[in-house]
Amino acid sequence: MIQIRKSDERGSFDFGWLKTKHTFSFGDYFDSRFTGFRSLRVINEDHVAPGEGFPTHSHRDMEIVTYILEGALQHKDSMGNASLIQPGEVQRMTAGSGVTHSEYNALKDKTTHLLQIWIIPSKKGLPPSYEQKRYSDVQMKNVWCLVASQTGEEGSVSIHQDAKIWISSLESGNKIDHALSASRGAWLQVARGSARLDKHALSQGDGAFIEGETAVRVEANEKSELVLFDLA
Repeated sequence: MIQIRKSDERGSFDFGWLKTKHTFSFGDYFDSRFTGFRSLRVINEDHVAPGEGFPTHSHRDMEIVTYILEGALQHKDSMGNASLIQPGEVQRMTAGSGVTHSEYNALKDKTTHLLQIWIIPSKKGLPPSYEQKRYSDVQMKNVWCLVASQTGEEGSVSIHQDAKIWISSLESGNKIDHALSASRGAWLQVARGSARLDKHALSQGDGAFIEGETAVRVEANEKSELVLFDLA
């Protein structure tokens, strides 16, 4: 079974400094049909205005993964981390028993475009921790590049859940497959470009959940950036 989540059906807010779209219920947006998928709780697509951002705020008991599409995000947290997250980099923060952090667009003349992803951890009260890794264009070109997993395999960041996140930069006309076991589900998010999932046409911002299928096959209509979640 494949169900499509169209971009223009997502929760959408324009705060001036922040334009954001929520795939799942988040903050002031609630849709009883879309409150998460398995352990995947949040996919927010954010456009942060130059020099603007999220002041210090708190989180707990969540695996937070940030992926930058364009621009740069300045991160500071109560664990003592201060880092710049740029395109091709994936940041993982385990909020665990509690953490505070801030995130600002580090650029004064360009909007920063990012995906922020929340995954519910397998345990509550974990010690807060932080990890950040870069993945090259070569690693992502026309293949699924593993960027997050429970074991940190293949150079991925480690998350405290039986889940994997894959990213691909797929060139026009290319196809890519991912085998899916019977007990697992998948969510596909089109971060940029457009593609076909089986017989379904997907545009930028569209998503789809897949259950009861043995494989995921995606074909790019144009150069596209795709994020795939493989979830227990």
